Amino acid sequence: MRVIRYTDEMISEFKDKGYWTDETFYDFWAKNAREIPDREALVDSRHRVTWAQAKELVDQIAYHWVDMGLEKYERIIIQAPNEVNAFLARIAAERAGLVSLVVYAYMRQKELSYMIEKTGASAVVIPYTYRNFNYLEMYNELRKLSPRLEYIFLLDEDVPAGAPEGTYSLPQLMKDPVPNEKLTVLDDRRFDPFRDMAMLTSTTGTTGLPKLVEWNIAPRLCTAKGRVDIWNLNVEDTTAAIAPFAGGAAGTLTYFAAPLVGAKTVLLEEFTAESALELIQREKATCIGVVPTHLVRMLEQPVENYDISSLRFIRSAGGYLPPDVGQMAESTLGGVITSDLGTQDVGSVSGCRVDDPPELRRRTVGRPLAGNEVKLIDEDGNVVPPGEPGQLWFRGPNSPAGYFRDPETTATVFDSEGWATTGDIVKWDQGCLWIMGRAKDMIIRGGQNIYPAEIEGLLQEHPKVKIVAIVGYPDKELGERACAFVVTKPGTNFTFEEMISFLKEKQLASFKLPERLEVVESIPTVGDSGKIDKKVLKAELEKKM
Repeated sequence: MRVIRYTDEMISEFKDKGYWTDETFYDFWAKNAREIPDREALVDSRHRVTWAQAKELVDQIAYHWVDMGLEKYERIIIQAPNEVNAFLARIAAERAGLVSLVVYAYMRQKELSYMIEKTGASAVVIPYTYRNFNYLEMYNELRKLSPRLEYIFLLDEDVPAGAPEGTYSLPQLMKDPVPNEKLTVLDDRRFDPFRDMAMLTSTTGTTGLPKLVEWNIAPRLCTAKGRVDIWNLNVEDTTAAIAPFAGGAAGTLTYFAAPLVGAKTVLLEEFTAESALELIQREKATCIGVVPTHLVRMLEQPVENYDISSLRFIRSAGGYLPPDVGQMAESTLGGVITSDLGTQDVGSVSGCRVDDPPELRRRTVGRPLAGNEVKLIDEDGNVVPPGEPGQLWFRGPNSPAGYFRDPETTATVFDSEGWATTGDIVKWDQGCLWIMGRAKDMIIRGGQNIYPAEIEGLLQEHPKVKIVAIVGYPDKELGERACAFVVTKPGTNFTFEEMISFLKEKQLASFKLPERLEVVESIPTVGDSGKIDKKVLKAELEKKM
């Protein structure tokens, strides 16, 4: 099943320049099994698996899926919390030539019914229950929407009585050994890294339903190698998925990057600040994947009670990390903050090196990844002068193939030469990209542009401010004005006058000053991603006004 966007000319370009190689992610699991067989590969609260064991289990899962009749290119959905068997199922899907879609555990019927219908998925990997929710029951209902959904693989040792037909225990399949001579059938299912669709990712759509993004292996592998380089990741590292491995914050670090160098991965099944710190201490984690919310909650704990001296760097993604929170995280937790820029829709753009100066690591998204071309465009489509903000457009070997079986929508995001935009307003400074805000979040007040991220970054430095989000609201006279939603630190009060006085001290232009303050107990986020949901804030503000 060929990906829809990459032409032979584009493939040749990225191959000839050395950015794309004829490798798959499974190749690195096999390599580690040969070269470091007895080193640990994956750990959760119940399992500890070496590289040799991991490869054997992956081969067994993949073989049994093929033997049961799953054809190459059929789609398989993996919906699970962080756990070893779900992690193995993901790489087993690649080994079996199945197109995997890994989704967050919090998704429910509305999103999943769309995904199942859109992909025509034949199989799912799920827990029987998680967080007191019955996934088996939900998928049994979802099967009524798609007769192609034939197989349900549970992450449990036993299949419960009364389970629907076609329900199997994945751990039981993993216990059924397969002779090496039978594994040759899997070699025939190997994906073409350049042309075959090998995985799907989901991203939030404007209608509330997810959009599905096609990936061939080559660009994801290219990005993973780029991250390995800027993080100085190596075989002695222990990576930790504090955020869900289904998402980019932890998935890029643990699923895509760690196996390339044989680094161990430990998985935190259920986040609490205490359990995250205990995991780092127990497993001597050197690098963690988090969203900003995780960091904030960890910093509220008595960190001095834990030995987390092993921590080398913190990969924070999935939302804006205020510089003062980054500074506090570095001084309190010990690991350096590294930031980057990318989206599921258009791919990975840039990243900071772990040895960059603190100012750049905390306040910028670093330099373009190898192979990426970047240009900044104004509202008229012209390249902006040096130092001026503009909407970021980029092109390179780190991008997906487009939207699943949807060339029309893909063409609205990628032009014929492969250029796409993240929607961010950025500027160049000190060789790095500085984010000023999202183009869609930009507030136009009396014809002057206000970039929310600029104001949010300043207000986060106020000693009373814990979380802040700037949104626009309509105004008859000026078009739009800015409102600040603020969660204060415990035991503090924050007034409009204090906010304005503080921002003036920071020499913020007067037209950028928020003209309304809403002090709230919490700020809504999108699922478990940690990203602030500004749509909800704008809706709340409209009701109040």
